[in-house]
Amino acid sequence: MRSVRAWQIWWRGYHDAVLEQMRRLADLVIAGAILILALPLMVLVALAIRWEGPGRIFERQTCIARGGRRFQMLNFRTTVPDPERSMPEWAREPTQLGEFLRYTRIDCLPQLINVLRGDISLWDLVGSSPSFLD
Repeated sequence: MRSVRAWQIWWRGYHDAVLEQMRRLADLVIAGAILILALPLMVLVALAIRWEGPGRIFERQTCIARGGRRFQMLNFRTTVPDPERSMPEWAREPTQLGEFLRYTRIDCLPQLINVLRGDISLWDLVGSSPSFLD
């Protein structure tokens, strides 16, 4: 009976590892395909953000992945730039283009780069902010 339990534990670990590898492969294939299809739109959005005013094209937010690892979540900038960083991002006023990008969720397309890096998964897009966990 003891050997059956050891075999079951081994099988469970092996099964979880295989599922994790399949999930990662699906992330790479799907995110890569969507990124290739969305690349022209992303270039247009980047040019529109640059045309709208000064500041960075991307916003980076520190998030926590599985296992407590920190990474930089990418989004298109949707708010008025704050060079002094005196206000938190959520308190800044959105731009006209930013409102449209948020409404259509186009501002989240750069997160596909985070998926390709392995920071997040398409199946589990939760990247918690450290301020919520501290």
